[in-house]
Amino acid sequence: MHGYRFRRQRPVLNYIADFCCLELLLIIEVDGLSHEDEIAVKRDAIKDQDLRDIGFEVLRFSSWEVLNRMADVDILSTNWINSKINTSEMGISGGIINNDSGD
Repeated sequence: MHGYRFRRQRPVLNYIADFCCLELLLIIEVDGLSHEDEIAVKRDAIKDQDLRDIGFEVLRFSSWEVLNRMADVDILSTNWINSKINTSEMGISGGIINNDSGD
């Protein structure tokens, strides 16, 4: 996506990220209907906070949005990436992740 490498179903901490870009420290989650009940919403909030605690940003989209409003999903993702690039160019960076696997 936009020249960045996103990996599908990437393990991060004790979670599986739907799409993960280590370079941007960005995780994109695509949530189906199983994520709509109260317990799942709380579990996702804990997951998001755990991932933020180690330097990632998490963008969440519903599977309906991805299937029916992909242009909007692309715009939101692109805007986030562009803001991250602009912030990094100004010398402000997010967290650092050690990737010893050579990926």
